[in-house]
Amino acid sequence: MASETSSKAERKGLRRVVAASMAGTVVEWYEFFLYATAATLVFNKIFFPDTGNDLDNIIKAFLTYAVGFIARPIGGIVFGHFGDKFGRKHLLQVAIVLVGATTFLMGCLPTFDSIGYAAPILLIVLRFAQGFAVGGEWGGAVLLVAEHAPNKERGFWSSWPQAAVPVGNLLATVVLLVLSATLSEAAFLAWGWRIGFWLSVVIVVVGYYIRTRVSDAPIFKEAKAELEQNAAPGYGVGEVFKRYPRGVFTAMGLRFGENIMYYMVVTFSITYMATQLKMDTSTILGLMLVAHVFHAILVPIVGRFTDSRGRRPVYATGVVLMAVWGVAAFPLFNTGNDAVILATIMLGLFVHGLMYAGQPAIMAEMFPTRMRYSGVSLGYQVTSIVAGSMAPVIATFLLKVYGSWVPVAGYIVFAAAVTMVAVYFMKETKGLDLGEIDEADRLAVNGGAASSAEMKMQK
Repeated sequence: MASETSSKAERKGLRRVVAASMAGTVVEWYEFFLYATAATLVFNKIFFPDTGNDLDNIIKAFLTYAVGFIARPIGGIVFGHFGDKFGRKHLLQVAIVLVGATTFLMGCLPTFDSIGYAAPILLIVLRFAQGFAVGGEWGGAVLLVAEHAPNKERGFWSSWPQAAVPVGNLLATVVLLVLSATLSEAAFLAWGWRIGFWLSVVIVVVGYYIRTRVSDAPIFKEAKAELEQNAAPGYGVGEVFKRYPRGVFTAMGLRFGENIMYYMVVTFSITYMATQLKMDTSTILGLMLVAHVFHAILVPIVGRFTDSRGRRPVYATGVVLMAVWGVAAFPLFNTGNDAVILATIMLGLFVHGLMYAGQPAIMAEMFPTRMRYSGVSLGYQVTSIVAGSMAPVIATFLLKVYGSWVPVAGYIVFAAAVTMVAVYFMKETKGLDLGEIDEADRLAVNGGAASSAEMKMQK
């Protein structure tokens, strides 16, 4: 009876940790996706001079969007360093406040017509700060869950923060959809779009409060106490590259195709529908709304599947289907049929979910606790500079130069091929005890023999 009560208490505590992790992630991705959508629908029209070609200013807007991705690895390194030293919870609270403040200020920016080129410059500065905060958010959020989760269910529980990403995107889409549907185009461009950015304050307050209600996992507290007693085993980026370079580069490779796939589906597809298919804003946002609901439901289901079937086979399936989607998607878009287009977007997010859901568990199981925040943040965020940040820019440029979707499809297939190489070198780690990883690391630092966990990870 006592053990049953204890088990229920542990489950309740784990659900609280999941809620805290998701709350902040929803906030930060609401704001990040709000920017991505506004870059296509609004910023290209009000923050840059008119050139007579819609794609020119969309490319410029996407370049400011890319600035956030450049900042994310810096945020990941800084937050990872201090998160490994002081704890996941405290850094997550800092991140949510910073991203909320920068997003609110974006809603206050004057336009190009008001202050000229100072407008896009200020936008870039705020975008950099926003990206810095988001870069520190992901690693802490997923580790807060992964380090609390049972070994055999880590894929499932740690996938919930991933599901918070489409939920945040969903909220952003709902806000923009309501505003664009209820306001005239002139009113929406003049001031309506700002409301979505100002609303972030409400979500930030809620997310911050929820995060005050949890604590770091026992395994982190043990690692922290050990570091305080013995300063020899270090932490941070330098130590990660010194001890676990394979883990870092494998994580980067796994992230490459997945990150490109996501922004091709949720960002570039909006551009394609708006400029090539001439679909109206409300229709586009309505389709994305349904797709984000589907994605949010899908991710934990796939996370559970990675626990039963393994991390590698699920990920590999996603990579193969990514290449197929790249070739098939644009002919399906070109049908102009809303139902077919929605199905294509949902299929793209299904493919993405096969790769995305397992990432927190996969990356958490690559590094010991003393450097886990730094390791997963580095592997996850650095790749975004050349992957997600540039994907909409590259795809839009290819579309502009060649006037065809074929080179864009080739770009997606190339990204899938790169990630398949990483899957080949990836180790299967489902069910692995994080404590055993720490023990293997401890023995390696002290020059001891490899433990069973270390040998298992070499398979």
